[in-house]
Amino acid sequence: MSRSRAATAANSRQKDVLPPKPNRRWGREEETEFFAKKVKLFRQGKISEDDFRRYRLQHGAYGSRLHADYSMVRIKVPSGEINADQLEKIATLSEAFSIGSAHVSTRQNIQLHWVQLEDVSEVMRGLVESGLTTREACGNTVRNVMCSHFAGVCPDEAFDATPYSMAIAKFLLRNPMCQNLPRKFKINFSCCEKHGLVRVADIGLVPAVKEEGENGAKARGFKIYLGGGLGAASFIGHLLEDFTPEDRVLATCMATVRLFDRHGNRENMARNRMRYLVHETGWEKFQKMVLKERAAVEMTTSLATAATYDVKSQEDNRQIPKAPRVTRLPMFDKVTKDSPAFERWLHSNTASQKQEGYFTVFVTLGAGDITASQLRVLASAIRDFSAEGAARNTPQQNFAIRFIHGTDLRDFYDRLATAGLANPGALTIASSVGCSGTTSCNLAITNSHRLAKEVQRKFLELGLDTDDDLRDATIKISGCPNSCGQHEIATIGFFGGASRIGNTMSPTYTMLFGGSAGEQGELGKAVMRVPAKRVIDVILKVIEMYKRERMQDETLHQWVVKVVKGQGTETMRNIEDIKNALVPVVQLPSVEQDPDAYCDYGSDVKFTAKTARGECAA
Repeated sequence: MSRSRAATAANSRQKDVLPPKPNRRWGREEETEFFAKKVKLFRQGKISEDDFRRYRLQHGAYGSRLHADYSMVRIKVPSGEINADQLEKIATLSEAFSIGSAHVSTRQNIQLHWVQLEDVSEVMRGLVESGLTTREACGNTVRNVMCSHFAGVCPDEAFDATPYSMAIAKFLLRNPMCQNLPRKFKINFSCCEKHGLVRVADIGLVPAVKEEGENGAKARGFKIYLGGGLGAASFIGHLLEDFTPEDRVLATCMATVRLFDRHGNRENMARNRMRYLVHETGWEKFQKMVLKERAAVEMTTSLATAATYDVKSQEDNRQIPKAPRVTRLPMFDKVTKDSPAFERWLHSNTASQKQEGYFTVFVTLGAGDITASQLRVLASAIRDFSAEGAARNTPQQNFAIRFIHGTDLRDFYDRLATAGLANPGALTIASSVGCSGTTSCNLAITNSHRLAKEVQRKFLELGLDTDDDLRDATIKISGCPNSCGQHEIATIGFFGGASRIGNTMSPTYTMLFGGSAGEQGELGKAVMRVPAKRVIDVILKVIEMYKRERMQDETLHQWVVKVVKGQGTETMRNIEDIKNALVPVVQLPSVEQDPDAYCDYGSDVKFTAKTARGECAA
């Protein structure tokens, strides 16, 4: 579409643009000044390294791998919702103070890497100007409150959870109650039982309705799960009660945070997340403690405090403009890797909304990376084509752009294509997840970030994004056992480590099978260790075995889950059978024959498993 045609189309759509959302400003100017002063005092030796570390983490500045003078700045994006102006501001800041690109994390944050410590306050100042903040994006606090990117548009949701997510985030940000917790604390909202990460959070909330009274009136509320989390030891959250009314949600969250603050382990950092407290206390006892604490909160919370938690002030109450009727789209036809690029993109990057005629479009990123110039193109496309005027970050490290008219999908695709943002595969196995790994993280052992990009590149090259039998499967990769890449809730997950093969150290990954997200979340089961340079071969071999062994209409994810449960076929019944079949694939030649096989992705030097002090806790 020409620039003039695009402008004409944009002008004709102005009447369809939703009214502006509530003005949410998360940042504070004075915090940028305080941070700059703290940096000066630290440089002058007037603040200890540990004290400064706690302070900068509380304000979203995470130490970069083995370089004390640089920081990763983590931008808190509540519910993952970010508008076009904010995307452009991040683009400008990334060029001025970072490396000209940004990174979307698995928890709906946006990160700027390799920022000079003295420049962090300038980045913070720019973010405040656009309404964003880094406050409590790191440290021993309540981290970014997540909400499913489908909330508000999901056909299966009871109601839109976004206002509740935003209100909880507003209430807890800078709240004295959660400024010095034993460890970080995570709250996740879903839209329905299928989407969201509610079973692997300290608090996970699923919207629900309940009929009350003789007239069958429906009351809003949530199913609340407590004590989940991913890491070196992971747990699935427990259901607190069958139904929590909406007016008790805040008290429930407050009670849970207060209990963790009082009883959490402050001595042993390896066991100071709330999931360990729940596990060691026992669920039934912890459940009673929460319900008792909630009663105390409700009896002692002032009306002024309750008023702060005002869901109605966070709700849009906007009339959705009527979209033109959309005829049958190519996305519903069978596509192959040789199909036209637009049809292939439609098939794997769009989802219809509950609002008739509208679609959510997913922008495929490589392991969450996006350049400044791409951010600007994305911002302009959002302004011209999205009736909502905003994007949502997704746990798959992509962007979801909602409220795109079906009649505008081609023009939207063409705009994205000008910046290299029209890659297919966002809603398929090709959209692999990878944490930052050794590119910046002190705890990482392997370059999970680069491996995720290599997996995506190979899968798109092979056209695996067009295979609907693989569509429900996920690949997630972490650079260490701590699960920032969420490997334990993947169909096939990997976490980084090191192994000695012969006399040579080699980057390796432990492969897991059968994890899943959503309300029925499951943790994956360990299968075997795989050398980094054999990971792609192993996944392709697993897909080959699935194609050979599956029952009719069985998807890859369904087949993997059956194998984990020991319910596979006669020849591939359980994990041990899979492991035995993969042994030849994971073998490496000698280091003399192929030295590159012993190097990590993105490196041509001898591999070492060198790590440094972690920055996850303050």
